[in-house]
Amino acid sequence: MSMNRDISQALLEQVNQALNQGTPLRIQGSNSKAMLGNPVAGEVLDTRSHRGIVSYDPTELVLTARAGTPLRDIEAALHEAGQMLPCEPPHLGPEATLGGMVAAGLSGPRRPWAGSVRDYVLGTRVITGHGKLLRFGGEVMKNVAGYDVSRLMAGSFGCLGLLTEVSLKVLPRPRECLSLRLPMGCHQALEALAEWGQQPLPISAACHDGDALYLRLEGGEGSVQSARQRLGGDTLDSGFWSDLREQRLAFFNDPAPLWRLSLPNATGELHLPGRQLIDWGGAQRWLKSSAPAQAIRDHVAKVGGHATCYAPGAASSAPLPAALMRYHRALKQQLDPQAVFNPGRLYPDL
Repeated sequence: MSMNRDISQALLEQVNQALNQGTPLRIQGSNSKAMLGNPVAGEVLDTRSHRGIVSYDPTELVLTARAGTPLRDIEAALHEAGQMLPCEPPHLGPEATLGGMVAAGLSGPRRPWAGSVRDYVLGTRVITGHGKLLRFGGEVMKNVAGYDVSRLMAGSFGCLGLLTEVSLKVLPRPRECLSLRLPMGCHQALEALAEWGQQPLPISAACHDGDALYLRLEGGEGSVQSARQRLGGDTLDSGFWSDLREQRLAFFNDPAPLWRLSLPNATGELHLPGRQLIDWGGAQRWLKSSAPAQAIRDHVAKVGGHATCYAPGAASSAPLPAALMRYHRALKQQLDPQAVFNPGRLYPDL
């Protein structure tokens, strides 16, 4: 276990100083998700000295830790107790922190079957743009005029406040885990996944790389073995899923910009220039393409999805519809009226 330090008072002072001087703050942990969102000009507020697991009771399935705690420390503590973070958050760097995991809101291959980061956030402590350290969630789930602030922090990229502490619901690791590789085309794989989605199969990850469908089966021994017999294929080293999650597969080495396409379930093949990797059983596609950003966004919007670019400095998010932007602005106004936290990171005018 690495060192435990509570520096919430120092963080609060830094925020209040920024509020008094009207200087924006750029919140970061290890900066492993720096390629997402717009660049932020501001004084760096580094959370990594504020770290350590505050409480963890495996029988209650709840872990609370400070925002600067390395994810690897949290995962090691859970592993020892036979538990896990069900949403399998990508680290994308060795020093990834808990605060960055929540702020980026990214989930790994298990997402469609287990839920997202947001679904496992029970409570938070947040330094708001009013210069106060407040606790949200936990016992009371509703705050700030009916918003569940803790869950809103997931995917907010630090635009709503500074996370100092997070309480997470965790789950037991499955008793049995087996991965399979089934050679088949993309079209056939998407059809098979749509069909299997209606059946009680213990699938917890599904990916297609252009040549084969990769599946992970998790659960009790009986259900995993019977699914294995039914599906066939060759067994696969389960390290494949962490390589997919951490973007270490050969697919990601291509120098073209990387796009993450978020799609409605049961979306068919997408015909876009470049190479594609299907994840989340079809609901997420990774695209390596040098096609113009607007062309990619338009194509994906037509099927009801949205596209995010993972290239540094690329405006990673498409503009929001006006009605949604009003909600974002109202929320920003309520939690960060002076716009001191990560201005412009999510949207240029937020």
